[in-house]
Amino acid sequence: QVQFVESGGDLVQPGGSLRLSCAASGSILTFYAMGWYRQAPEKARELVAAITSDGGTVYADSVKGRFTISRDNAKNTLYLEMNSLKSDDTAVYYCNTAPGPKWQWGQGTQVTVSS
Repeated sequence: QVQFVESGGDLVQPGGSLRLSCAASGSILTFYAMGWYRQAPEKARELVAAITSDGGTVYADSVKGRFTISRDNAKNTLYLEMNSLKSDDTAVYYCNTAPGPKWQWGQGTQVTVSS
């Protein structure tokens, strides 16, 4: 069973930036496509960014051009660089395999965009 620990969330003003990290308990990043998901209050969890095992990336239209997903296979860590943040980006952010989760969700990290 793989476990994920997300971190880096914070309260940030509109237009600000954050970098999220996701540490995986096993050496899985080399073998699986990985993604960042988010869940806003009273909304379904959605996939916002994904990266394939060979480095290809795909983004939801709502974050395209503002978010960048990357990974460090040696550190078993997934990242999400978020720029030009908007209030609509407020959510709990999670990582898992993509396009569908293969393992149990971590606790997530809260991102709040507010002035």
